[in-house]
Amino acid sequence: MSTDAPFNAPTKPESTLGKRLRNFLIVIVAIALSAALFLGLQTQTTSVSLTELDAASTPLEVAVSNNKPSLVEFYADWCTVCQKMAPDIAELKQQYADKLNFVMLNVDNNKWLPEMLKYRVDGIPHFVFLGKQGESIAEAIGDIPRSIMASNLEALVNGSPLPYAQMSGKTSKFSAPVSTNSQDDPRSHGG
Repeated sequence: MSTDAPFNAPTKPESTLGKRLRNFLIVIVAIALSAALFLGLQTQTTSVSLTELDAASTPLEVAVSNNKPSLVEFYADWCTVCQKMAPDIAELKQQYADKLNFVMLNVDNNKWLPEMLKYRVDGIPHFVFLGKQGESIAEAIGDIPRSIMASNLEALVNGSPLPYAQMSGKTSKFSAPVSTNSQDDPRSHGG
């Protein structure tokens, strides 16, 4: 006697009524899952990417010369706080588009290194509020709630002091001496 005999035993064919009932249940479950997926996608908020914001932003050279105040954001695609704030920035841009320039500068692009140095960007997102003549009025760094950013932008548009930003005060005209000797560079490691 073979040990696999029980597995080779003939099975009873399923009745036509049983097949129809099983297929009907599969169809009902499929419809229910499809409806749930559809409704889930419909209620999901539309997300805005940093790349889309950047593509739609005002070029910096236009922003500093068109006599409108500006919000300049230094960001990076990998920055989770920047990504989190993108939908709020997009909404604020839509709200203030006719009164304010929105400028996006990616810190991973070496083109913006002079601006990063000028505004001392050492953390992102880094926001610079510029007046109508392109002058720096204030700065803010990090995750800023939409309501706080809206208050700052409203004040910027009205020419009022920004209620929730670090003000940029006047500084002395000091320049550190620049050495052309590579041995004076601490990064040269004596080489």
